[in-house]
Amino acid sequence: MHCPISRRALVLAVIAGLALAAAPALAQQKTIVKLGWTTSEGAQDPYAVGARAFKERVEAGSNGRIEVQLFPNRQLGDEKPMLEGMRLGTVDAGVITNAVIAQIEPAFQLNDLPFLYASEAQARGVLDGPLGQKLAARLESKGIKLLGWMEGGFRNMINNVRPVEKPEDVKGVKYRVMQNPVFIGMFSSLGGNAVPMAWGETFTAVQQGAIDGLEIPLAVIDQNKYFEVTKFLSITNHTYSAIPLLMAKRAFDRLPDDLKKVVIEAGAAATRAQREAMTKAATEVVARLEKAGMKINRVQDFQPFRTSVQSVYEQFKSSIGPELMQEALAAVK
Repeated sequence: MHCPISRRALVLAVIAGLALAAAPALAQQKTIVKLGWTTSEGAQDPYAVGARAFKERVEAGSNGRIEVQLFPNRQLGDEKPMLEGMRLGTVDAGVITNAVIAQIEPAFQLNDLPFLYASEAQARGVLDGPLGQKLAARLESKGIKLLGWMEGGFRNMINNVRPVEKPEDVKGVKYRVMQNPVFIGMFSSLGGNAVPMAWGETFTAVQQGAIDGLEIPLAVIDQNKYFEVTKFLSITNHTYSAIPLLMAKRAFDRLPDDLKKVVIEAGAAATRAQREAMTKAATEVVARLEKAGMKINRVQDFQPFRTSVQSVYEQFKSSIGPELMQEALAAVK
């Protein structure tokens, strides 16, 4: 008489056991992607805007099978260590400045050439086309997948010495530049004193007067409070700041095919959203910086600057690749 109850109890116990066994397996199916960047998590910080847009789209597109965890303010390290981490597979993803990527793939120096792109629209057209795909393929061969050409806007000069209206105004001024030979070459060709320095040390160096200023996108000045330590902002638009969204190829390759598709589509959608947000923010940012006390001027004539930096194009032609450089120059004519 007790057998049916025992059998029922046994069946229930087996079901319960199977459910318990399945629970960790289901939990393990969620993929965590840790995404880092070095600037703030501010509402209009271009890196942060891009990171949040990617998180939102990946998590929605994967129905929660991928969780993107965000690490601003150098929590995963400076940009060079993050890139090395992606190559080794110890860092999953990041929004990284083009000039730093150029340290491991010199062809990326192309985007940092001074006064190459005349507008954001022109830069986007080149990078979303065949030339951008060639650059992405070169980076992928180094173990890093490019998911989107996000942007920081054009880079401009800020300092505590004088406004920049002509190349001579750069002479003798100590500018922090990224640890990248194109930027060092650019400021040297303009007669400036280029001081290569990691991002994490820059604010204090300006504050203490160890350097006179730096070159930086508008939104990054605003979101990282550089208006507190510099006086002059000159809209020089000398370099378009590409800040690609990157993922470790190892992390990407581990995903099943359907999630790879989700990640690629989310990268493209997040890039579009990030660019739109940057365009909208640009005019607001200039007004805010002026209100914060910065003295702002716009360069009226770029031709003297272009003439001054021609040697930089010659200097980096071989490391970028003459064909790539020619293709870019033809695309922006």
